[in-house]
Amino acid sequence: MKKSYIFALFLTYSILSFSQAIEVEPSFRVSLKDLKMNSFEKDTTANAVVLYEYGKSYIEPHHYKLITEKKFKIKLLNKDGFKHASVNIHLYKKDNFMLEFVDDIVATTYNLENGEVVTTKLKKNQIFTEKYDDNHTIKKFTLPNIKEGSVISYSYKIESPFKFKYHPWYFQSDIPKVYSEYNTSIPANYRYHIKLIGGKKLAINENKLEKDCLRGGNGGVASCFVSRYAMKDMPAFIEESYMTTKYNYLSRIEYELETFSGFDGTKQDFTKSWKDVDKELRTDKNIGKQLRKSVKIEEILPQNIINEPDALKRAQAIYKFVQDNYTWNEEFAMFKDVSVKDLIKEKSSNATAINILLNILLEESGITSYPVLLSTRGNGFATKIFPVLTDFNYLIAKISIDGKDYLLDATDGYLTFGELPFRCLNQYARLLDFESESSWIDIQPASRSSKMYTVSLSFDENQNLTGTVKNRLTGYNAYFAKQDYFPNDEAYVEELTNNSPFIEISNHSVSTEQDSKMFSESYDIEYIQDETGENIYINPFVIKFFKENPFKLQERSYPIDLGFKRNYLYTTTLNINDNHTVKELPESVRLGLPNNTGEINFNVTQLGNVLSLTFKLSLNSEIYPAYYYPYLKEFMSKAVDIQKNSIIVLTSK
Repeated sequence: MKKSYIFALFLTYSILSFSQAIEVEPSFRVSLKDLKMNSFEKDTTANAVVLYEYGKSYIEPHHYKLITEKKFKIKLLNKDGFKHASVNIHLYKKDNFMLEFVDDIVATTYNLENGEVVTTKLKKNQIFTEKYDDNHTIKKFTLPNIKEGSVISYSYKIESPFKFKYHPWYFQSDIPKVYSEYNTSIPANYRYHIKLIGGKKLAINENKLEKDCLRGGNGGVASCFVSRYAMKDMPAFIEESYMTTKYNYLSRIEYELETFSGFDGTKQDFTKSWKDVDKELRTDKNIGKQLRKSVKIEEILPQNIINEPDALKRAQAIYKFVQDNYTWNEEFAMFKDVSVKDLIKEKSSNATAINILLNILLEESGITSYPVLLSTRGNGFATKIFPVLTDFNYLIAKISIDGKDYLLDATDGYLTFGELPFRCLNQYARLLDFESESSWIDIQPASRSSKMYTVSLSFDENQNLTGTVKNRLTGYNAYFAKQDYFPNDEAYVEELTNNSPFIEISNHSVSTEQDSKMFSESYDIEYIQDETGENIYINPFVIKFFKENPFKLQERSYPIDLGFKRNYLYTTTLNINDNHTVKELPESVRLGLPNNTGEINFNVTQLGNVLSLTFKLSLNSEIYPAYYYPYLKEFMSKAVDIQKNSIIVLTSK
């Protein structure tokens, strides 16, 4: 009997919602206009611009290989853009028989010389193959005879036996793109989840059904769902401070195979439910089996920890014991090379093994602990729509005592109980409960982080300005300071001195232990004052929280992810004694962000011979949406301006 498949494809709302026609579509052909182009009008800072790119993926009907054809046309505006003339094509291989390969590489450089178009073609001996790792090779080539103003074009075809994985298509990169188009023909017996990522609108979104496009054994026939997607005038994606990985926000289309139906009537599910995944993880050799390892805690933990009656104190002691006795080897190793047995023996291993051992010791001591899978900030957001285990790259532990939750990671000796490394602050994670079912949990810092500086200044008998600085850092600010100070305190003080060009530092001391929740330091200073004529100019900010505004873009299309809420407090008292008179004081400033999400308060007062300055800044959200960017940019510009340009002017009597 003839089998026929009619394709059903589920696209995200964002793809279906934006569809409009482009009046004139750019071409792969290089024109005289392309060659005469000196700069890109819509981004005059661009070093290169993609004038046209085209992709097409389909199942070849005879050998059932996945074919992906790609074409690119790029204008090189200056020497900084020359790197875009070097092309790396990553190819996947499972073994020596299942591998991707690239064919039909054609590349040409176009130059305009004395009014004539000169073309230089890539030769076969200029194409190289390089091993990347056991599962990847790279085909490499660089376009020949490139110059400032060159236009390069190249095309190639990838043949892949892995027809279950359509290639993602990136509409955006680190240079602007005039036009980017991707076409797919997906047989009806392949059912995909398709995601449009990045929030940009599709200029073209066309879909149609092509009947009988693929034939199989036993007379089986499948229709194909043919799609055409395009974006135009895509700005360059520029990375800036306070963001997670750019791959959370780059505009692209991704494909995740849900089910495959064979022409023989068989059906294979690729996208599973969390219930199915929980069962797999329960027996996984690197997760479930390691979590069930039986250890004799009396052979590992000191007796005083085992006998501690208070559950919270016992958990804190176990956490500290693992921190102090097992060394992290800087590897995450979520689903490979995880062995609690080897960790106990060698005293060093990856993050997963260390935190699984922490989980086991907590459980064995009577404290219920759950493993938690997460994706670090540099790894991107884990998909919530359906389980994708490869999205996760890290494991921590979660306990609850007296109604309060604690997230634990024992890889770092500078962390305090209930504090996660900054790399883990990526919004959410998946808690594994093999007795019940897994669930999503929020990842939020346990407390607000602060920086508090108290500065006292006065003129000595020689009219030199001297004083003391005391500071107290909490939360992640303390964590970062401990990471800097304890490995090399001399280098820390040297860096502090280099960052403070107008003061001389002496008698530096730190009254903080490595596992303390705060970092406190103090030191004496001599202020190198600026005298011009009869006036003395003093900037009371001997320590500056912000040297420059971290926000410099004209606009930003992705969130401002601080990771944690922040408070800054700076107070200064300046005793001018009877030998000086105040000629000018800085003006007070008060500025707020919308919806009470941030505030600046700056004030200077005088009482007799004593000047008092107070600067407070708060950022009350971990994450600000992209539309907050102009407000934050102005906010931080004012904060920097206050610190740099708040000058007290004195005259000598």
